[in-house]
Amino acid sequence: MNFVSKKTVSRRMLLRGAGVAIGLPFLDAMHPAFAAPSAKKQARRISVVYVPNGIVMPEWSPKTTGANYEFTRILKPLEKFREDMVVIAGLSNLAANNSKGGAHAKASGSFLSGSIPKYTAGADVHAGTTFDQVAALQFAAETRVPSLQLGCEDSRMIGNCDTGSSCAYTNTLSWKNPDTPMAVEVNPRSVFERLFGTVDPSLDASTKARRALYKNSILDLTRESTQSLAKGLGAMDRRKIDEYLTSIREVETRIAKAENDPEVPTGEKPSGIPFSYSEYVKLIFDLQVVAFQSDLTRVSTMMLGREGSVRTYPEIGVPDPHHPLTHHRGHPDFIEKITKINCLHVELFSHFLGKMKQTQDGDGSLLDHSAILYGASISDGNGHSHDNLPLILAGHAGGFRGGRHVAVKEKTPVSNLFLHMLDRVDVPLERFGDSTGRVELS
Repeated sequence: MNFVSKKTVSRRMLLRGAGVAIGLPFLDAMHPAFAAPSAKKQARRISVVYVPNGIVMPEWSPKTTGANYEFTRILKPLEKFREDMVVIAGLSNLAANNSKGGAHAKASGSFLSGSIPKYTAGADVHAGTTFDQVAALQFAAETRVPSLQLGCEDSRMIGNCDTGSSCAYTNTLSWKNPDTPMAVEVNPRSVFERLFGTVDPSLDASTKARRALYKNSILDLTRESTQSLAKGLGAMDRRKIDEYLTSIREVETRIAKAENDPEVPTGEKPSGIPFSYSEYVKLIFDLQVVAFQSDLTRVSTMMLGREGSVRTYPEIGVPDPHHPLTHHRGHPDFIEKITKINCLHVELFSHFLGKMKQTQDGDGSLLDHSAILYGASISDGNGHSHDNLPLILAGHAGGFRGGRHVAVKEKTPVSNLFLHMLDRVDVPLERFGDSTGRVELS
C-alpha cells in the first residue's frame, strides 16, 4: 500500500551538491494529494530519430494497409510495438524537391522545417525554423534544457559538404530560426554534463576542473540532498527516485567505461564515445530517456548518421562506406548490405522504444506521453527520392492509437505530419512550413 506523501514537492526541484544538479522524475508528491485529475497535467515530449542516405524500400514497406499488416524484414524488430506505432506511407519532402543543391543537403536541410534551404556553401546559410524548435520554445519556461540535438557522427557546420551545399544542411536537423542551425552534440560525456553538470558558472572555466569533479559520481555529490528529499515521501515516490537514480548511475558508468577502455588506441575516438557503434547509439538513446524522465527537456532530435554518411559497419559484415553503397544501380550485393544497415538502425530504435515503454511517467510510461518520429527524408537512396518517405510515428501522446499502416495521398507534404505531432503535445498551429492541412492517421 502506498501512503499519501507528507510533503508537496515542486516540479522544478533539483537535487544539488558540489556544483551539480539533478532534476527529478514525476512524483505523486508533485501535486496535491487530493487534486482533481485536471490539476495533474502530464508533460508531453517530442522526439525525432533520423536515418541518413535512404532506405531499401521493398524491404521496408508493408504490402497491405490497415491494422493487419505484416512486418517486413527491416521493420521486424518493431513488431512487439505494433500497438504503439503507425507506419506511414505517401508523405513527401516537397521543400527538398523544389530546392537547388545536393540531394543529401536538401534532404536534412529542409526536413523538419518544410522550407527551402538557400543554396550556398558559405556562412550565409538560411533555411527555416524546425517544428521541434517550435515545441522547444513553448516548453522553455518549464524545462532546464529547451532541446537536445544529438548525433552519432562527428560533424562540422562550415564548408562544402554536398555539391555546393553547406555542411550546416547535412550535419544537423534543427534550426532555431531560419539563420541559426543548431549543432549536433556527439559526445555522451558532454550531453551528460549539460543535463546534470555544473550550476556554478565559475566551474566552466576549466575543463580539467570539470573532469576532476566527475571522478566522483554525481549521485555521491548529491547524496545529502537526496536523503533529505526522501524523508516524508511515500513508498511509491521513494521507489521512483531509486529507479531513476539507478538509471543515471548506469549511464554514468557506461560513459566512464568508454573513456577508460584500454582496448581502444589513443586518438581512436573522443572521450566518452563507446568504440562499438551499437553501444554508442544505445548510450545516446538512454541519455534521452533519462532527460525525459527527469523533465530536463521535452524535445530531442537524433541523427543516427549525418546525411551522406560514409560510416562503415564491420560488426554486421558491412565494411563498405554507407553512402556509396546506396548508389547500388540494382546490384544485389550492395542492396543486401544497405538492408543490413537499415535493419541495424531499426533494432537500435527498438531499444529506445523499449526503454521509453518501461520507464514510468506519472499515470503511464514515457512512451504513453510522447510523440516519436523515426525515418528519413530520402526514400530510395539510389535515386535520391524525397517522395514516399519511410516514416514511423510512435507513442501515445494526446491519446494517439497505434497498430496501423496508413497510406496517405501521394505528394502530401510531411509538414502536415508535424502539425499533427504538435497538436498531440498541446502546441497547436494553423500552418507550418509548406503544410496544406493536418495528416489524417485514424
